[in-house]
Amino acid sequence: MTSLSTRVPDTRVRRLSITLYGYLFLSDLVLLYPVYVLLFSDTGLTVGQISALFVIWSVTAIVLEVPSGAWADAVSRRLLLCLAPLLTGACFALWVLAGSWWTFALGFVLWGAGGALGSGALEALVHTELDRLGAAGRYARTMGRGRTAGVLGVLASMVLAGPVLAAGGYRAVGAASVLSAVLAAAVATRFPEHRPAVSADEAAGPGWWAGLRAGLAEARADRRVRAAVLLVPAVTAVWGTLDEYAPLLARDTGVTASTVPLLLLPVWLGMTVGGLLAPAAERLTTRGYAALLTLAAVALAAGAAVRHPAGFLLLGVAFGALQLATVLADARLQDRITGPGRATVTSVAGMGTDLAMVVAYAGYALVAATGGHPAAFVAAAVPYLLVAGLLAVSGSVR
Repeated sequence: MTSLSTRVPDTRVRRLSITLYGYLFLSDLVLLYPVYVLLFSDTGLTVGQISALFVIWSVTAIVLEVPSGAWADAVSRRLLLCLAPLLTGACFALWVLAGSWWTFALGFVLWGAGGALGSGALEALVHTELDRLGAAGRYARTMGRGRTAGVLGVLASMVLAGPVLAAGGYRAVGAASVLSAVLAAAVATRFPEHRPAVSADEAAGPGWWAGLRAGLAEARADRRVRAAVLLVPAVTAVWGTLDEYAPLLARDTGVTASTVPLLLLPVWLGMTVGGLLAPAAERLTTRGYAALLTLAAVALAAGAAVRHPAGFLLLGVAFGALQLATVLADARLQDRITGPGRATVTSVAGMGTDLAMVVAYAGYALVAATGGHPAAFVAAAVPYLLVAGLLAVSGSVR
């Protein structure tokens, strides 16, 4: 009897995990990822105009992040996870069919909305389902492997993007990206979701509003939750912006456009390793976590300063360390949330990340315009040194 009772939850955990891995893999199997900045540049956009697009992306997510998290808590997290990739797929279709600054901007509004729908809902659904099965302790491991599945999707995109781009241009790359988004939405329907049924009236009124207030109250009132919420953007925002500019940094080393995706492979391989190391790193002390951020900052600055394709090996170390730090920050946040507004609280952290990313985009554009992309990457390492120092002094990670 003991063996059977143990096996049933394990089977359900495995099904949840496989669905998560498939969803994140397909969501990031976007052949446009390694080349869409090149698409913007080839259309004639400047670095400032490209940065303005990224700000529009972030502002959209900021506006919708917390309300969508409350909606997920009130209605269905699975529903939002189905809708999210469809909106991003619409973005990709728009870009390759009608390329201009305004259509790029509209596409980023769609993508920002899709990201807001999925942000918070995914983490809350996975943690809630694991907790229901008595496996909440597996959250960091499961999400670490899930993020790795997403990275593998990006790696596959990088391998495929060059040949597809050479064979069919940006439209072929865009069509493949739309197909992946549709498949991700189909996989999302397989997520388990065991929650009380909520009527449409409740979702539109008291249910949504009560969830929003409860989530915001927990994020504000609980000191441990508040610290965990603040750590997420502190770790995630800067390297989340650098990810978008990495193709331009790669092309500045002198390689051709079709070679750029391959040059980015060390970065994404590093992120793969970082996600897989999450279970082993869960018990890092505050000093160990600060050392992890310091390692990331040094490798990031050194890799960019080399101004050579070989520097991307160091960038791979940096992004791997930052991926690991991000997974650990999310796991700590989920562990500290106790109220019913899990998706809402997680979305508050997501909104903080988006706000910080707006500042990072503006800062990057300013530094890159005067010193080039390598100088901007070097400058981006400074905030991580500051965060590492603050954590070492305050001891507030754990």
